[in-house]
Amino acid sequence: MTALTLSTAAAPGLRADAIVIGVAKGAQGPVVAPGAEAVDKAYDGKLAGVLETLGASGAEGELTKLPAPAGFKAPLVVAVGLGAQPADKDGEDGEDGEDGGPGYDAEALRKAAGVAARALTGSKKAAFALPVDSPGAIGAISEGILLGAYSFDTYKGDAQNAGNGKARNGKAPLAEAALLGGKPRDAAHKGAVARAVAVCEELNRARDLINTPPNDLTPASFAAIAQAAAKEHGIKVQVLDDKALVKGGYGGILGVGGGSAATPRLVKLSYTHPKAEKHLAFVGKGITYDSGGISLKPAGHNETMKCDMSGAAAVFAAVVAAARLGLQVNVTGWLALAENMPSGSAVRPGDVLRMYSGKTVEVLNTDAEGRLVLGDALWAASQENPDAIVDVATLTGAMMLALGSRTFGVMANDDAFRSAVHEAAEEVGEPAWPMPLPEHLRKGMESSVADIANMGERMGGGLVAGLFLREFVGEGITWAHLDIAGPAFNEGGPFGYTPKGGTGSAVRTLVRLAELTAAGDLG
Repeated sequence: MTALTLSTAAAPGLRADAIVIGVAKGAQGPVVAPGAEAVDKAYDGKLAGVLETLGASGAEGELTKLPAPAGFKAPLVVAVGLGAQPADKDGEDGEDGEDGGPGYDAEALRKAAGVAARALTGSKKAAFALPVDSPGAIGAISEGILLGAYSFDTYKGDAQNAGNGKARNGKAPLAEAALLGGKPRDAAHKGAVARAVAVCEELNRARDLINTPPNDLTPASFAAIAQAAAKEHGIKVQVLDDKALVKGGYGGILGVGGGSAATPRLVKLSYTHPKAEKHLAFVGKGITYDSGGISLKPAGHNETMKCDMSGAAAVFAAVVAAARLGLQVNVTGWLALAENMPSGSAVRPGDVLRMYSGKTVEVLNTDAEGRLVLGDALWAASQENPDAIVDVATLTGAMMLALGSRTFGVMANDDAFRSAVHEAAEEVGEPAWPMPLPEHLRKGMESSVADIANMGERMGGGLVAGLFLREFVGEGITWAHLDIAGPAFNEGGPFGYTPKGGTGSAVRTLVRLAELTAAGDLG
């Protein structure tokens, strides 16, 4: 991963492959953002005009390259768009931040840094002279660099070179980034970088898992990876294999995994802090490949189904990140892992499963399998009576139809908690939207042979799935459900700090919820 350093060096004398600066969209054209004063001075204060001549406007995601001024040791200047220039209290451009510069939104800085990091693939070192007015800005820029520089190259190139951690087909990611304006001796600045490194390393590990092909990532191998990480970071781990699941009565996980030669697992990760007063439980859907089972998916819908374990990857990453940050909160992660395949032993439409809770479910569609494995894991999590449970799942295509490919839905059994989760997601730059759980939709899941069916009304299918999951949350426990079906896997081109493929959606939201709980700021 890209190495980060804080630097008080002046841009002209810094040896680097490029100097990254910010440019905002002002009322009269592009505006050079704070941090780039030395570069602007070298252009006699006319850098904004030069950039405008080159077609730059300061729009978000825009990137413009130009030769560095004479006397600079770096040969290249990379200008990245920050979007609209902040306005001050009087509505004028240029709101003052802590050090006198405009207070740019953290997500704008994160995206700009990500765009630049991607553009500098193959570079050894780049200096980022973006607006730095707070530790929060340092953290956002750090996150953008670390997430934007991500690449997944494990399977590229010849077998002899596989696994060496370097890009085989193409250039290696940006090796080092110096954050100009950052104070190496300042505890808050160092802490912001350290937090970004811990969170982004784990988020990128989640991306690696999501991108790993299903012939290499099975429930058993996923569990083994979780065990290794738990050992490294002092996290207790318990793995229930298929025999233990049978003995425990986990009918939902066993039913979904019964059609595959790769047997299912339920993994419990427990991070505890000696001074913790609160306990959060995170539950993740971990379908390592989803064929749809007997209710086979149509052609064109199978190719990306390795990503159906994105929820479990997010939970895994969040628990490890919480441990690395030493948060004063107990966090338990539950990874419900199975492969959904069609075979003679697969669950059939019309079968009835007895869940871990004792409740029976009539399976009307075997492609509505995520809610079955989550039902067992939610009930298991409920037995420890945590202060709150949050589950994460690529659960329904209906949520993608409702919210598109970049926004996840948030449902909950408590309106205040749903709002808190939504606010946490927006705070860290993960687009989310609060969704209801209409009681009238519950009737559609009534079954004549079981306590509940795994399907209900087609319209509002994402909400129906949420209502199903609520049935398996222990009485009196606050719970939220994140349906990340849209943003979990990016099938288009990269944007901002988001790569093509696995994104690590919801990791930062879960970590933020843990931080808020540790600080006593989450009700």
